[in-house]
This record gives sequence, C-alpha cells and structure tokens, in this order.
Amino acid sequence: MRIMLNSVIGLLTLLYPFAVYFGIQYLEPWKLACLLIVLLGIRLIASYSVKHWSSPLLMLGMIYCGFAIWSNELLTLRFYPVMVNAAMLLFFSWSLWSPPSLIERIARIQHPDLPSEGVIYTRRVTQVWCAFFIVNGSIALVTALWSSIEVWSLYNGLIAYLLMGLLFVGEYIVRMKTQKHVR
Repeated sequence: MRIMLNSVIGLLTLLYPFAVYFGIQYLEPWKLACLLIVLLGIRLIASYSVKHWSSPLLMLGMIYCGFAIWSNELLTLRFYPVMVNAAMLLFFSWSLWSPPSLIERIARIQHPDLPSEGVIYTRRVTQVWCAFFIVNGSIALVTALWSSIEVWSLYNGLIAYLLMGLLFVGEYIVRMKTQKHVR
C-alpha cells in the first residue's frame, strides 16, 4: 500500500510543471503551492517510518512551498524545479565526499560484494549525475527567469524527464557493455 501511495504521489509531483501551467488559469499561486505541500507532506509521512533517503529533500520542498505560499508569486512556483535539481546535486555530491557514493549504495543492494572496479564505476556514474543536475538545474533556472510559462512547462515537465530517461538508458547500455565479463 505504501509503495502504491508513494508511486501515485511521486507521479503527481512529477506532473508539477503541467499543474502550474494549467492551474494558474484558475488558481492563485499560493493555492497551487498548498496542493504541492500537501502532496509532499503525504509522501513524507508515507516514507517516514522506513527512514527513507528522500525525507530531508521532502522537508526542504515543504519549506520552499511555505515560502511560495507566503510570496504568492508565479515566479516562485517556477523555481521549484531549480530547487529540486539543487537538492539532488547536493545529495549526490555529498555522497562523493562521504563515501560510499549514492550509486554505489544502490549497486550494493544487488551486488553486496562490489569489486573495486565497480566502486570506481559507480563513483563515476554519481559524478555524471552531478553534472546532469548542474546542467538541468541551470536550464530550469533560465526557463524560470526568461522564458514563457509554456516553454518552462515543456522543458521542466517533459524535456527534462526525457533527458533523465536518456541518461538512465545510456548508463544501462554502458554498464551492460562493460560488465559482460562479470556475468
């Protein structure tokens, strides 16, 4: 039940740029921020008992939504993807300074005895994700400050996710080619 709830709320959170795009026609910005803070709060409660890694990120998102409610400005809502990218960059890069890297932790779930080559590879993948969050967050910032709401919604609600998917697929292909000898 918890997995399904988290999945539904996660999907709704991913649709945030489109909710802002369509929602601003009917709702004030503070009301949209209230909807997001409720979603993040439900997700935090659902993940809290298992000490999920995302709890600090969810709390940070809720604090930001509180600011968005207070400011009641559309521009503040448009900065949410920038904040998410910054938080993910912080989370991934922190794991580089405080090993094991995040990707290594994930890899060790499937391969507890990860060889040293795997540790190096997972560290490199974590660095690639950090670079992705820098680039993606920069584009999210540019679209928040200088583009139309349509361009902002298109990039942050579709293109960014397609790029993320492309990175996932690309990394998977590289991993399969480089680990043929492991199987």
